[in-house]
Amino acid sequence: MNMTPPELPVREPHLKLALLLGVAGVLATLALSPYLMALMPLKFALLPVPLWVVLGAQALQAGVLCWLLGWLGLFLGARHRLDAPWLRAWVYRQPREPGRQSHWWLAVVLGAVSALVVIGIDLIGSPWHATDAHAALDSAWRGGLASFYGSIVEETECRLFLVSLFVWLLAWTSRRQARSWMFVVAIVLAALLFGAGHLPAAFATGMAHTPLLIGRIVLLNAVVGVVSGTLFWKYGLEHAMLAHFCADLVLHVAMPLAGMA
Repeated sequence: MNMTPPELPVREPHLKLALLLGVAGVLATLALSPYLMALMPLKFALLPVPLWVVLGAQALQAGVLCWLLGWLGLFLGARHRLDAPWLRAWVYRQPREPGRQSHWWLAVVLGAVSALVVIGIDLIGSPWHATDAHAALDSAWRGGLASFYGSIVEETECRLFLVSLFVWLLAWTSRRQARSWMFVVAIVLAALLFGAGHLPAAFATGMAHTPLLIGRIVLLNAVVGVVSGTLFWKYGLEHAMLAHFCADLVLHVAMPLAGMA
């Protein structure tokens, strides 16, 4: 039995909304810079060009990617109600789609819980290391800024684009009729790719390339990806963004502060 909600009109405008995501992607990437500079200091110290050039190029690249992938995600997902309804209503000055209910507190709670699950799994076999107050505060403010990147750029690319793409492809094989299992498959696939996307940064910090550690990184990040993907499917992109932001605040702000010696 097909339990998916009715489809959205496929002629919805998307360009201005995608452009907003692109601009937000630029700002979020700039906010990520202090975190990356602390994570990979040697790489930034050996840059052959001025730092501002590299940071500007990275931000511009991320913004263009968010714009293009955001537009594609909105276009592909429109038929299957995969959208950003609150942002759409604001950008186009139009009433929100009937039947869309906000569940902001649910997104906050699920985001925080998913982070706690990640922390709990990660602590299995890994001792808790306390840090001094200065290092904890430094890590916390950098992590707080980096949280905007996860909630904006990663959600645009991995939820809005990837989930919409996978649902669209699966529905295409079934006469363009998306069924519930297709959304579940799309969410899991996008979450695994989201987890794999964290491997380059982990390798840059010197992590060993063992199957166990690689699988650990992918699966731990996929936990947050599955929660965000489900919220995207049920309530819209904004709920996925909020959940991801709250998860990152727990992981990258609350955790360092909790470990202060």
